[in-house]
Amino acid sequence: MSTTINKEEIQKFSRLADEWWDVNGKFKPLHMFNPIRIQYITESIKKYYNIKNDKANFLEGLNILDIGCGGGLISEPMSRLGAKVTGIDASEKNIEIAKLHSQKSELQINYLNTSPENLDDHEKYDIILNLEIVEHVDNVNLYIKSCYKLLKKNGLMFTATLNRSFISYIKAIIGAEYILRWLPIGTHDWNKFIKPEELEKYLNQEKFTTIDIKGLKFNLFQKKWEKTDDLSVNYIINSLKN
Repeated sequence: MSTTINKEEIQKFSRLADEWWDVNGKFKPLHMFNPIRIQYITESIKKYYNIKNDKANFLEGLNILDIGCGGGLISEPMSRLGAKVTGIDASEKNIEIAKLHSQKSELQINYLNTSPENLDDHEKYDIILNLEIVEHVDNVNLYIKSCYKLLKKNGLMFTATLNRSFISYIKAIIGAEYILRWLPIGTHDWNKFIKPEELEKYLNQEKFTTIDIKGLKFNLFQKKWEKTDDLSVNYIINSLKN
């Protein structure tokens, strides 16, 4: 059977699993990245579902699937906002860490050690989150097909990844891994980065329509991430299943 699982990638992140919730550890860049991802996702959901009030649990009633959930850095905020969350990851150790932390946080999140093509598609989701995951999988086409089967008609999917550009090699590989040491060396394989037009092609083949696409960049002066129209490094696509 075809699979999206890249065993080397899974082993790489499994070795780091104990550090998922250490804000000053190996995943510090993701903790810094999280606020802008959550802001973009929640603002897009509010706009799409025409949610006007700002009650704390405004995602209540929405069923969210977080693919490649790691230790739960996105699953937990979505759960706190009221969503019913399922988090899946091909690393058993990641799932163990995520389960333990959600119990400590007193959150009801359904964590499963699996990949999208192996997940039962009888249950459909309102929203699928693919955040910094497609650059780590094998067979992106199968991955997108699997997401399509798991998403409800008119459901939303958020896909965040890295552009395969010269500037992304300089910033994400040379800068982030070798100079700033934000990430362990070897975290990313530049050859697996996906250009926005390539990702949109995959999405269009499976009858996804792009609603919005935004770049995400780190502001060195303010020490935080922000949205931008520059897609040369990090970007996120909000798409709709037709």
